[in-house]
Amino acid sequence: MAGGGARRGAAGLWLALAWGAAAALAAEGPVGEAEGGAAGPGAGAAEQCGAEGWARAAVPPGTAFVAAASYRGPGNNDTRRNRALPILLWWSGSLFPHFPGDTERIDCPRGSCLATRSRRAARHRRTRALIFYGTDFRAYEAPLPRLPHQAWALFHEESPMNNYLLSHPPGIGLFNYTATFRRHSDYPLTLQWLPAAGYLRGPAVPLAHKDEWRRRGYAPVLYLQSHCDVPSDRDRYVRELMKYIQVDSYGKCLHNRDLPSERLRDTSTATTEDSEFMTFIARYKFHLALENAICDDYMTEKLWRPMHLGAVPVYRGSPTVRDWMPNNHSIILIDDFDSPQELAKYLDFLDKNGEEYLKYLEYKNPGGIKNQFLLESLERREWGVNDMTLPNYLNGFECFICDRENIRAKEEQEHRKSHGKIPAPKPRIAQFKHMGCPMPTPGFGSIEDLSEGDSWKEMWLQDYWQSLDQGEALTAMIHRNESHQGRFWDYMHEIFLKRTRQH
Repeated sequence: MAGGGARRGAAGLWLALAWGAAAALAAEGPVGEAEGGAAGPGAGAAEQCGAEGWARAAVPPGTAFVAAASYRGPGNNDTRRNRALPILLWWSGSLFPHFPGDTERIDCPRGSCLATRSRRAARHRRTRALIFYGTDFRAYEAPLPRLPHQAWALFHEESPMNNYLLSHPPGIGLFNYTATFRRHSDYPLTLQWLPAAGYLRGPAVPLAHKDEWRRRGYAPVLYLQSHCDVPSDRDRYVRELMKYIQVDSYGKCLHNRDLPSERLRDTSTATTEDSEFMTFIARYKFHLALENAICDDYMTEKLWRPMHLGAVPVYRGSPTVRDWMPNNHSIILIDDFDSPQELAKYLDFLDKNGEEYLKYLEYKNPGGIKNQFLLESLERREWGVNDMTLPNYLNGFECFICDRENIRAKEEQEHRKSHGKIPAPKPRIAQFKHMGCPMPTPGFGSIEDLSEGDSWKEMWLQDYWQSLDQGEALTAMIHRNESHQGRFWDYMHEIFLKRTRQH
């Protein structure tokens, strides 16, 4: 592992070269359609459609740009025709936030763009940005060669375990714009699982009812997970905790109790806010809320749902979770305790002392949410959760990119007209803090305590460090203007040989 850690390094310098090249091309004058069509291998006929190019090919004449289920943006004074607008390509087409077509005009605060999921636009000279979904992004499938005038944008609201490539500098440095769960990303999605402050104020089951539940033989602590063997290694910790306090585990992981009805045992019910299911789990005093991976600001329904129900989360996940809590006494952090045994003693104390337990639910009282940072963050975000009056975060990020690409295009134009007197726009490169997450560690004990055949060790540590190699390989390919994806594994082999020689 030390070898892997030593290989960490800065990335993204190639992007300065790429955007510098874009400025140089711009300084030479407008790129014609024929030049755009010849940009590299794979250029299709769509780039050779004449003056109106791809925009005409992709959008049938007379197509209405306003669809009933499509969000266009807040509007602006942009009078350009569609054929003059910058193009944003959703490379991960399944996320395309418009219906029913493949292409849509979006009108954002600073200007308009064409958004499309048609990959025919990939090599068009007006395609200014490619938008990737982090879970689907694979280094060995990245579109090559990377065109110097195009920005890459990353949308990744899901777990870091879905793609550890993005947790390393060479991986995140591939992108210019980011929308991730990290507060430091360009377009933060941190509170995506929290609809509003009112969600936290929902009433709790009275303590007397919870105590009656206990007298009927139910545990003080609930564990509900069916996704086992994850990077946070949560089952290893819970297994140890179970030695010292009763835990009712209903999911597939560490299962020791059945839910009372077949319908509730359906995993799809457990992943929604089904009323019967919520009523059942709300009776527990404590919910073990352990994320599947550890990273700053990565917080899911595992945290917010028990708070909504009035159960106390026993939490391990975001190391910065305290920043987002309604007050300073609303959750129990596993990492505050030296051992599972010490945690069990504290939970047992609260179980037997109702007055102390209820202090953890004071945020539900009028004025109980004291954290102004939390309230202001909810108020400031421009996208909504289950709120049809606001755009969703896909549309919001799309407009974020559109506005910035319109600004960049204008700055490039001013640079050209000034014959270099006005500097070209500086390259925008995503930073480690936009996504970077730490190496997985065991849920209980240390790496040295694990046997060589431990499945978690073999799976997740290998995945984490191999992802670094993949980021370095793709970065090297872009530096060398590679155009053939099939060479990716040759680069991976080179990195492997270099590393083994170093050791």
